[in-house]
Amino acid sequence: MKKLVFVILALALAGASYYAGRSSAPPPGDRATPERRVLHYTCPMHPAYHSDRSGDCPSCGMRLEPVFADPSRTPLAGGSGTVSTPPGALQIDSQKQQALGVRVEEVKRSEGTWSFRTTGRVTPDEARLYRLNASTDFWIREVFAPTTGSIVRKNDPLLSFYSGNFLGGAAAYMYALDTVDRLKASKDNNAEQANVVNLRLRQAVDALRTLGVSDYQIDEMARTREVSDLVTVRAPVSGLVLSRNATLGQYIQPGTEIYQFVDLSRVWVLADVFENERPFIRPGIGVELVLVNSTRRLRARVSDVPPQFDEKTRALQVRIETDNPGGALRPGMFVDVEFETALPPAITVPAEAVVNTGLRRTVFVDRGDGYLEPRRVETGWRAGDRVQIVKGLMPGEKVVISGNFLLDSESRMKAAAAGVNPATSMDDVVCGMEVDPNRARTAGRTSVYRGATYYFCSDECKKGFDQEPARYARK
Repeated sequence: MKKLVFVILALALAGASYYAGRSSAPPPGDRATPERRVLHYTCPMHPAYHSDRSGDCPSCGMRLEPVFADPSRTPLAGGSGTVSTPPGALQIDSQKQQALGVRVEEVKRSEGTWSFRTTGRVTPDEARLYRLNASTDFWIREVFAPTTGSIVRKNDPLLSFYSGNFLGGAAAYMYALDTVDRLKASKDNNAEQANVVNLRLRQAVDALRTLGVSDYQIDEMARTREVSDLVTVRAPVSGLVLSRNATLGQYIQPGTEIYQFVDLSRVWVLADVFENERPFIRPGIGVELVLVNSTRRLRARVSDVPPQFDEKTRALQVRIETDNPGGALRPGMFVDVEFETALPPAITVPAEAVVNTGLRRTVFVDRGDGYLEPRRVETGWRAGDRVQIVKGLMPGEKVVISGNFLLDSESRMKAAAAGVNPATSMDDVVCGMEVDPNRARTAGRTSVYRGATYYFCSDECKKGFDQEPARYARK
């Protein structure tokens, strides 16, 4: 009887233990994942330092962080597939991404127009710049009103001077005029005589012009048949007086620049353009000039002359040619220049998405389920807040556009802790992922084709290359 009671109690105790174990066991969906193997411990501030056991960094005293053995391809949540995890890849859940301010954007191929504004400086058109130089020595006897900055009209008087050679030249000119008149009045004139007389008249006119006598004064002498004691210098063109080197009683030597004029009917504008804006500047494109502190706008065009580099401003100077109605633009003035250009179809991302270290440019690609992959890219032109991606991204992928610098710092530390040098990494020609040559060589993921060695991030990429090497080698 006692033996039967003992057996019943033993069975009851075993049953209670079994049901207690089932009630305390986690459901199948909540089973804890096995712990990952720790490779070594490293310091967050000194990633090059490795230790086999946990503790404090001997250099800075910070707590050492474990570095786990990450497989080359990590299963996605839910068993939907695998995702590549190159050196420096991060896994951050959505809540932490939101806390860090991480935002993503889908990569698209787009086109459109882009407008940008820069500063331009008005300069004279060299084809409309005039310098009045002395052709002989003389003494200035009279100076008229126009000074530097004055607006003059053609043939306005500037100064009068005395020259001993003028009276002799004027007398020869008057004699040639009288000879022409007598020949016209004579009835027995012939063509040979007329040619000789006209030749002497042209010689007399050229002699006066050499002395600095204007055509206006020469025509006046022919009309009035009177000779003045002084030569009057007149404005050769209507425009602005840029400089004046003439005072009463001054002695002028041959070759001295007395006046400088500019015709303001058409001017140049030199606009400063930086190197990243250079691809959008083409000869002949239209621009708008906006006068400072004014609502007035002028249409202009870019000259065919290539831009010149200015060492002082470290910018390219683009020449813009424009009409100047009313002389509103004066040399030395500053204006706003608005360019509008069409952008060619291209893959672009926000400029904030690209982390530029000076040696390389990196973006973080969202591979799903919190995996963020650092990927090296090649960039082209920049238009406003958009940057062209020449190589490294495909339409449809998603890139991080905010919080990149925090991710880049963590990615660098992780890559350094794993012994990967980003400066020596290469691209997998199959998938475009960065590959550390040493790790790929150790894993046997290399192939040689036509004398060149190719490195791969996974066995699948190596297998794909070996099947069609000519296709991928062209990249």
